[in-house]
Amino acid sequence: MSTGLIAIGAAVAVLTGAGAGIGIGIATSKAADAVARQPEADGKITKILLLGAALAEATAIYGFVIAFLILILLR
Repeated sequence: MSTGLIAIGAAVAVLTGAGAGIGIGIATSKAADAVARQPEADGKITKILLLGAALAEATAIYGFVIAFLILILLR
């Protein structure tokens, strides 16, 4: 298999990190807005935000692992 195609496949897999970063940024801004509107719900909002951020970050890690496996196994 061509080295260029392998590199392109790995680059596409790593792009999940960009999506996760954008998603976490949007979630954080919405959580900040929610806390500003209802300060008494701070604890619940924080828990939900952390859960969502962890799931988004897990997606980025999966993309990185896939890219790493593509580079290692297909060389």
